[in-house]
Amino acid sequence: MGMSGCNHHLDAPTTARLRRILVVVLIINATMFGVELTAGIAAKSVSLQADAIDFLGDAATYAITLMVMGMPLRWRAGAALLKGASMGLFGIFVMGAAIWHAVNGTLPGAHIMGTVGLAALIANVVCALMLIRFREGDANMRSVWLCSRNDAISNVAVLIAAGGVFASDTGWPDAIVAAIMATLALSSSWQVLRHALSEWREPPATEPV
Repeated sequence: MGMSGCNHHLDAPTTARLRRILVVVLIINATMFGVELTAGIAAKSVSLQADAIDFLGDAATYAITLMVMGMPLRWRAGAALLKGASMGLFGIFVMGAAIWHAVNGTLPGAHIMGTVGLAALIANVVCALMLIRFREGDANMRSVWLCSRNDAISNVAVLIAAGGVFASDTGWPDAIVAAIMATLALSSSWQVLRHALSEWREPPATEPV
C-alpha cells in the first residue's frame, strides 16, 4: 500500500516494514558517519567532513522518525520541524566551513575523497532505494526521503570534487562542492519546514481515527 498526500496513515504491515527499513538505514548512516568523519579529517576534505555530519544528522532523523511513527499528525509535524531546522543549521555550518577552507587554501587528499565518496554513494543509493516508495507521505516522511536523496546527490558531488582536486592540485573544487551541498541542505530545509508548518496548523479534528 502506497502513501498519498491526503492519507498520512499507513496500514499495520506497511508500518512494520517501514520500521525495519528505518532501522537498517539508521545503522548504515551511523556507520558511514564514523567512516567519513575519520577519512575527512585525514584527507583535510571539507566536503567529506560535511557529508559525514550529514550522515550523523540523517541517523538522528531516522531515529526521531521511528519514535514518532504512529503518533498524531501534530507530533509528526513537530518532529519534521525539528529536522527541517537541523537541515538549515547544517547548511549554514557547511557554508561557513567551505569559505574558511577556501580562504586558507587547504589541499585535500583526492584519493581518499574518491574512495570514501564512492563507498558513501553506494550506501546512500541503497538507503534511497529502500525509502523511495515512502517519499510522498507527510512532512516527516518527506524529510526522510529528502535526506536520502540529498545524500546520494552529495556523494556524486564529492566524487566530482575529488577529480577536480586531483586535476587542479588545489582545494577549490572541494570548497565549491561543499558550498553546493550547503545550498541543497538549505533548500531542503525550507521545503520540510513549509510542509511541516502547514501540517502543524491543521486542526486536530481533521486527524483520521
